[in-house]
Amino acid sequence: MLLSRTLRLMCTRRPCWKLSGKVEMEFSAGVRKALAITPASPARERTVDITTIGRTSGKPRRIEIWFYRAYGVIYLSGLPAVRSWAANLRANPEFIFHLKNGIRADLPAVAVPIDDDNEKRRIFQVFVDDLNQPHNPGRISQPTSVERWLAGSPLFEVRFQYGANE
Repeated sequence: MLLSRTLRLMCTRRPCWKLSGKVEMEFSAGVRKALAITPASPARERTVDITTIGRTSGKPRRIEIWFYRAYGVIYLSGLPAVRSWAANLRANPEFIFHLKNGIRADLPAVAVPIDDDNEKRRIFQVFVDDLNQPHNPGRISQPTSVERWLAGSPLFEVRFQYGANE
């Protein structure tokens, strides 16, 4: 389905794959709030869906995932492991970032892989500091370490196609 020229940011559940033409989009206050997670944000506020295009099938693949925020930028990552979603984004970096908690919005985006170890270390340090706090939003084994994340976690910067990372 073609992305409509007047994409409504509130409650769009239809798939919106092929991006055609320029869509002017300004984030609503609700979207900006949903993207402005902090270390105090609970797990549900960090949870989104992403729809990628399968690297071999070419079919849409929708999964639930956490997003992270470091230095004012939105990122996708996960605990160390081989991830199909990451392979899909490397093959086709355009995807849809679906907000679903507190607001419904389908945001066209491009994933930019972060491969430089120094940059990854700087960003993962923010994630690890967040996840190692006493209230443990991720409910993961503590402490986790930057070295563990560097050893096998994918990292992508999210660049919204017709808006700005806020």
